[in-house]
Amino acid sequence: MHNGSKEKLVVVVVAAHNLIPKDGEGSSSPFVEVEFENQRQSTQVKYSDLNPVWNEKLVFHVNDVVDLPYRTIEVNVFNERRSTNSRNFLGKVRVSGTSITREGEEVPQLYTLEKRSLFSHVRGEISLKLYLSVKEVVKQVVNGVDGEATSKKTKKLQQQGNMVVSKQMGLGLSQESGKLSMGLKNQGHMKPAEPVKPVVVTTVPGPLIPPPGTVAAFRGGHPNDYSLKETSPHLGGLSKDKQNSTYDLVEQMQYLYVRVVKVKDISVFGGNAEVVAEVKLGNYKGITKRVSLGSPVWDQVFAFSKDCIHSSAVEIFVKESNHKDEFLGRVWFDLNEVPTRAPPDSQLAHQWYRMEDRKGDRSKSGELMVSIWFGTQTDEAFAEAWHSKAANVHLDGLCSIKSKVYLSPRLWYLRVGVIEAQDIVLGEKGSSVNMLRYPELFAKVQVGNQVLRTRIASPSPNRSLSNPMWEEDLMFVVAEPFEDYLLISIENRLAPNREETVARVILPIANMERRFDDKHATSRWFNLDTQFSAPNQSKAVVRFASRIHLRASLEGGYHVLDEATMYSSDARPTAKQLWKPHIGVLEVGILGASNLMPMKIKEGIGGSTDAYCVAKYGQKWIRTRTVVDSLSPKWNEQYTWEVFDPCTVITVGLFDNSRVEVNTLAGNLGRDTRIGKVRIRLSTLEMDRVYTHSYPLLMLHPSGVKKMGELQLAIRFSCANLINVLHMYTMPLLPKMHYVQPLTVSQLDSLRYQAMSVVASRLTRAEPPLGREVVEYMLDHDSHMWSMRKSKANFLRLTSVLGWLVSMSRLLEALRSWQKPLYSTIFSTALTVFVLAPELIIPCIFLTLAAVGLWRFRHRPRYPPHMDTRLSYAESVHPDEFDEEFDSFPSTRNPELIRMRYDRLRSVAGRIQTAVGDLATQGERFQALLSWRDPRATCLFVIICLVAAFGFYLVPFRWVVAMSVALYLRPPRFRNRLPSFAVSFFKRLPTKADSML
Repeated sequence: MHNGSKEKLVVVVVAAHNLIPKDGEGSSSPFVEVEFENQRQSTQVKYSDLNPVWNEKLVFHVNDVVDLPYRTIEVNVFNERRSTNSRNFLGKVRVSGTSITREGEEVPQLYTLEKRSLFSHVRGEISLKLYLSVKEVVKQVVNGVDGEATSKKTKKLQQQGNMVVSKQMGLGLSQESGKLSMGLKNQGHMKPAEPVKPVVVTTVPGPLIPPPGTVAAFRGGHPNDYSLKETSPHLGGLSKDKQNSTYDLVEQMQYLYVRVVKVKDISVFGGNAEVVAEVKLGNYKGITKRVSLGSPVWDQVFAFSKDCIHSSAVEIFVKESNHKDEFLGRVWFDLNEVPTRAPPDSQLAHQWYRMEDRKGDRSKSGELMVSIWFGTQTDEAFAEAWHSKAANVHLDGLCSIKSKVYLSPRLWYLRVGVIEAQDIVLGEKGSSVNMLRYPELFAKVQVGNQVLRTRIASPSPNRSLSNPMWEEDLMFVVAEPFEDYLLISIENRLAPNREETVARVILPIANMERRFDDKHATSRWFNLDTQFSAPNQSKAVVRFASRIHLRASLEGGYHVLDEATMYSSDARPTAKQLWKPHIGVLEVGILGASNLMPMKIKEGIGGSTDAYCVAKYGQKWIRTRTVVDSLSPKWNEQYTWEVFDPCTVITVGLFDNSRVEVNTLAGNLGRDTRIGKVRIRLSTLEMDRVYTHSYPLLMLHPSGVKKMGELQLAIRFSCANLINVLHMYTMPLLPKMHYVQPLTVSQLDSLRYQAMSVVASRLTRAEPPLGREVVEYMLDHDSHMWSMRKSKANFLRLTSVLGWLVSMSRLLEALRSWQKPLYSTIFSTALTVFVLAPELIIPCIFLTLAAVGLWRFRHRPRYPPHMDTRLSYAESVHPDEFDEEFDSFPSTRNPELIRMRYDRLRSVAGRIQTAVGDLATQGERFQALLSWRDPRATCLFVIICLVAAFGFYLVPFRWVVAMSVALYLRPPRFRNRLPSFAVSFFKRLPTKADSML
């Protein structure tokens, strides 16, 4: 029953490696069985081979290319036992449909074999290639499998899985998918269906601009309501309609689609005029592009939202581009007769319609090819359609309002080890200057706009002046495809801020060695170009040249951090060979927003917002379509990401599109304005639960924190194997190379901003571009800037973390003061029991922790986390501190204000300085116990230690602990308020504070 697409899924089983032996003789006879949409095919059996190589193609029918990203391919590896006509399980792999590429772009992917159950014994990897093809043919039998290759049971399963059942395609659009013919007799009469284009994104336009009272009501309502609200939208998954099963996290939106293809048999005065088609529905009007009469083909789709249809008919006019008041022909349709189409049905066939002129005559006006239907946002024509709500958008801004999916470039760390140079010849300026001093040679390495320098080579008695040595590694960030070059120059510092280039070399980055582990890269010598070399002299003729010794490699074992570590959405290494299979799927439905603040002023409209969403997780960025002139936009777009680590964060940001209107009166034309963003950590979500909430959009301004509106999202995190998810909690957060050859904190910070710049420059070159300001905001570009508010918030976070210590000390002091004699007696008895039976201490501690965890399960958080103004210390901040936080670097404020802020910072730093000094004082007193800085104190401490050593040797340790506890918990009437002898002795010890200026 395969009726959808001409494209076929091709699974190339390349090879397997390091399989587990299962035949009892130290080997296995493996074969691979692939299942996709109730179709099952197998490879040949490789007898007695733990590293088999197949290179076999298995071709499958694809019911619907649109749903392919949401399907999985089951790959099982078995060992055939010919003696018993059975098979043993060797491992399995579940491949997501998002890994399937187009023909010609396929590359082998290495997958680790997984267990079928907890008690399965599995090892090894399998290499596969998956792609879509229109040339391959599905075979009725398994490729190359004969009677001796597989067992009877395997053959039976293969024959059942390879039966291809066809049905005769009808012409109607309302056929039900459940009433399919099961006979093979209609196979010969089956008509090929039109291929269904895959849906890139799904979008829904928002409502019209609400009346002015909406904004006033919002301002006069509850602006300080910063809480998270649970919503109950009518999602597609809640209905029983199977047509919405793919988009079950968004609300269904109805649209009228009109596809205008081409026109023929029309006559225009002059013969070479340009014609356009105009689609009119009530007050909405859409116009196609201009085409010449020689090839009048438009093939454009117009989408009209059903909630704005106020007419019973749609009209299509064909006009000259210069005479738009008169039309050459007209076609109209009654909306009551328009059919309804829902994917996975094939596209509606285009039809020719005879046009009529102004008098209603259809004999001389030509014919127009049109298709018209009702559909939803799941229709594949929706992504590229012209929308009725974008009627006022100028032509240059139409491309900027469409929804798109972006992919970040694959980033690599480039490690350049500058070892040494030989036979460096100084320039004329350097020779004259260096007659009296040692030359200061250093290497400058440049990749794109990234420039790093080595230290100046130090003089050595064993090396001449022309052979400097550095032995220094420099790190850069580069992106695929490698278009940049590595420029290395040797420079001589003649004076401060004055250097002379004496030699250089240019190397292509694409030819660098790629390294996946901690093995050292191969070092090479490269000839340097000097100013003394003749420009027209070939390299073969040059008999003397300066040389440089380099060790350059592309580091594939690291993860290139382009976002803050605490908000990281991906931690995989750069090299695909080191990637593990994904553990789950993240689905996000971006429903809409409400109560947005107007971000710009438009002529004739007043306050308005052209909002769109951007979501970032891993390398995949998504951008919803822009809803024009709406303070309550509706998108209803659903996106899917593969999850490789549950302890990651997805970021969703909301922006105002500044490229929609040319006459926008906003002062920052060309830069999209931030409205707010939301971060959600996947580890805080329950499995397979749909979270539908309205998130407050909070922004910090110099005047304080403001609520810019609310964003409605539907989120679901699902996984197929809970064991794999739990196993990720035991794995290191970053790849292995970050721990084997760690980078310094300063290197990571510098490389992060380099990576951020590379990603922003690549995404701004896309169409439509994703602005640099959007990328920097999503990646927290300014998270490192100083802020008094953040410092106070972090201090409060630290005090809340240490609060339990304060609470425990207060509780212990209450028990020690015998304010409640019953509790103090019970506590003393428990301590006595632990002293007499110390083996109960650790079990009781863990048992107590487990009991507390189980008790708190009843009060666990039900909602995902959101921006907290109280935790961020944003509600009670002085306005000057906000102004300081938004000040540029370097500061642009007046000197008096900067002086006041500097004095305030000095007072805060003084308190911190005092606290750090007190900590250092206590540590130095511990060191002074044995330093003999105070000979009498050290002598007394040594005598006490000797006496204590003999005492602890003679008295059992448990009795010492019991006596100490009894002494500590004695009633207050038996205590002295003066400090103890030990405390008095400790405070009298000397410190190094006496030696400080």
